[in-house]
Amino acid sequence: MYPPELVKPMYEELEHAGFVSLHSAQEVEEVLQKEGTTLVVVNSVCGCAAGTCRPGAIASLQFDKIPNNLVTVFAGVDAEATGKAREFMIPFPPSSPAIALFKDGTLVHMLERHHIEGRSAEVIASNLAGAFEEYC
Repeated sequence: MYPPELVKPMYEELEHAGFVSLHSAQEVEEVLQKEGTTLVVVNSVCGCAAGTCRPGAIASLQFDKIPNNLVTVFAGVDAEATGKAREFMIPFPPSSPAIALFKDGTLVHMLERHHIEGRSAEVIASNLAGAFEEYC
């Protein structure tokens, strides 16, 4: 587990953009049972989370169509919430960072770490915008 003061700015970056941080398995289950679309960002302390994942997820919200719900779980911090979110992401293996789009509780689009690492925030935002156009 990471010290709260270390990860606070990493939480806040997404929260300031409108994402709700989930800390328990129950919170994850509740949000993924909602009708509509939900974007889940698996946050991380790694460089690609800071450099491209969080900025790309935030930039994707500037397009016309966006998900109804924006949430985040933090790998290495909120183990229970992250574990539950990853259960909904099967068949994809655990990945940090990652971004998943759900429609009515069903996974419809997934960006794993290897889709994020080495890509620009703009490429990630564009990828997500395409998924939003299709599913939102």
